[in-house]
Amino acid sequence: MNQLPAAYEAYLQGKSEDFVATVLPVLQQSVAEKTHGVHVVINPHVVQAHTDPDIPFGEIREGVD
Repeated sequence: MNQLPAAYEAYLQGKSEDFVATVLPVLQQSVAEKTHGVHVVINPHVVQAHTDPDIPFGEIREGVD
């Protein structure tokens, strides 16, 4: 498996196991493709993540629904 960029590793620090389990596969997808960053959407009951062509590879942006 490809190693995560430092920004991705730092983002995961201190997050719950459930949060990491949700977000990590998308971070790994981003690393495998090396073309897009990741958008994480957080609302009171759900965390979602997806690669986003508007975000440069290696960056994570959060949004709230």
